[in-house]
Amino acid sequence: MTFRILFVCLGNICRSPLAEVALQDEAERRGLSIDVDSAGTGDWHIGDPPDPRTIEAAQRHGTDASSLRARQVRGSDFRDFDWIVAMDRQNLTDLQTLAPNDGQATLLLALDLVDGREGESVQDPYQFGKAEFDAAWRDAVLIANAIADRVEAQSSK
Repeated sequence: MTFRILFVCLGNICRSPLAEVALQDEAERRGLSIDVDSAGTGDWHIGDPPDPRTIEAAQRHGTDASSLRARQVRGSDFRDFDWIVAMDRQNLTDLQTLAPNDGQATLLLALDLVDGREGESVQDPYQFGKAEFDAAWRDAVLIANAIADRVEAQSSK
């Protein structure tokens, strides 16, 4: 069975693309069947590639985010994904508001999946520089590992 996960941030050009490629890499490394996508709650960047600093951060860590394109969350996402993972509290609140009545996806705050980081948000690096994008990458890797651990545990049952 393939597990489907959607990462969501505000514009889908910084944090959620980093989480998408981090989980894709971890799933591939572990041989897990996980479909990963990302989206934004806002519509400002639809069709745009990730922020150049996002692409650079991913490249510094051995992966490629350059082919991704921003999209906005759709109503069908709440039916098509198992988990929709918000990168911060405001996006989680927005997703709860957007969720249609027939939505079946579990909505989660990303760092709630990481022991000791519950309740925290992945900080938005957009207004900052390389260090903040690298911090967002480190959080994305922690989240990817936590999700992969849960999928492995469910797969072994």
